[in-house]
Amino acid sequence: MGRVVDCAIYEGGQRLRSLDINDADQMRVQPGRVIWIGLYEPSQEELAKLQAYFGLHELAVEDAYRAHQRPKLELYGETMFVVMKTAQMDGTHVAMGETSFFIGRGYVITVRHGPSVSYADVRSRCENSPENFKKGEDFILYALMDFIVDRYFPIVESIEDDIERLEEAVLDGRSTLDVLEEIVILRRDLLHMRHAVAPLPEICQRLMRYDMALIDRNTHPYFRDVFDHSTILLDRIENLRELIKTVVDTKMLMSAMKQNEVMRQLAAWAAMLAVPTAVAGIYGMNFDNMPELKWEYGYFGVIAFIVVICGLLFWRFKRSGWL
Repeated sequence: MGRVVDCAIYEGGQRLRSLDINDADQMRVQPGRVIWIGLYEPSQEELAKLQAYFGLHELAVEDAYRAHQRPKLELYGETMFVVMKTAQMDGTHVAMGETSFFIGRGYVITVRHGPSVSYADVRSRCENSPENFKKGEDFILYALMDFIVDRYFPIVESIEDDIERLEEAVLDGRSTLDVLEEIVILRRDLLHMRHAVAPLPEICQRLMRYDMALIDRNTHPYFRDVFDHSTILLDRIENLRELIKTVVDTKMLMSAMKQNEVMRQLAAWAAMLAVPTAVAGIYGMNFDNMPELKWEYGYFGVIAFIVVICGLLFWRFKRSGWL
């Protein structure tokens, strides 16, 4: 069941009062004031009300409700629609959520879906910094984007630690099927993180364009900071993808080397077993004209011959490292 996390109106960076989204009169946009609405998995009825209040485009409302979009920035008339992926650790893997932002003159609407942390801290920090908060809707967008991007860093660091631990396990020969399962999970998590981060530099660059009427030029340095962070994250993710690929290649190489070692040992033992097998086969042919069968010490001689030959083979294989 969706819910309204918070809904308030601000003026000059100060919170005036909370609002009721069911009251159309309170939802009217007023010059010099900003309405900030935070929703978590809202219903179609709730989004339909906001669509009627603020003139939101039906395609953007549908995307915000279904929440299966890649990160993007779209303009619908005087409304900016931004989608970002949220990430949160859920046990041993990364759980992905989605947040949509509607930004227009006098209002900011956030729609959260799936695993994500509440933006109450972002709202609180903005309210405690009225000098920046009074810059308006574009600063709220920056604060939200910066909060989401900053939460990517601990997740990437956690993945990096896991990959380093797996690398040590593979090099130490302690790799098991569990290690392979972890590698698969980490590769999937890195792919999800890449899908979340890769579009962000382009989104930030579009926000810093001078033809974006909703974004004040004085806010460009803030979005440049988000651009720098997202670029750093993307580089780290790509490096981790290369690292985990190296771990997989190392695992396969060490498995192949171990398999070759086992095959050499089996070949060595097979060669030694071939000697008594061949001798026994010769003397098991039951021909009448075999003088050695009449010899008093024939049995002991054959056993001694087998022992000597097998001993020489064992010494040779041991010296060459096959055993």
